[in-house]
Amino acid sequence: MIPVNLKHKPVIVVPNYEDVDGKLAYQSDAKGLSLGLAQWNDRGKVDISAKIWRHTGGKWSRQSEEMPLHRVLDLAILIARAKGHFNEAYKYEHFYDKEQIELDRIGLQGDAMTVQICEENPYIDEDIELFQQVLRDNDELLSERLRILSKLLKESGY
Repeated sequence: MIPVNLKHKPVIVVPNYEDVDGKLAYQSDAKGLSLGLAQWNDRGKVDISAKIWRHTGGKWSRQSEEMPLHRVLDLAILIARAKGHFNEAYKYEHFYDKEQIELDRIGLQGDAMTVQICEENPYIDEDIELFQQVLRDNDELLSERLRILSKLLKESGY
């Protein structure tokens, strides 16, 4: 059961997240997800956040994570864009065009989120190959969730 006596105040919960946590299903320390009132709320200013509740087996973990909803959506946008890139990445020797590391500029709030390959990573060629392999190995898991997200967004008018 997700704790309700802490600073984050759960409103909508997934109490059985450990049963559906990807490849960690039924063995995950991420026990639940919640949308609720953010722990950083100041008096008179209320925010909603998403939280991943981790449990070590003995106590609730300090590694539990709370994020503002827009960041959760930004991560979903990034995942969708990365998957889109890797659907076509086979065309490049190292899964990206070394002359064009910027994959996209996604307009948000009058500016744009730049999505690019991390060229500062000294092992980028090896790491991107591993990344691509993991995406491919987890395609069924990720695609199922993206299809459900797409369906729910369409049903909600987006």
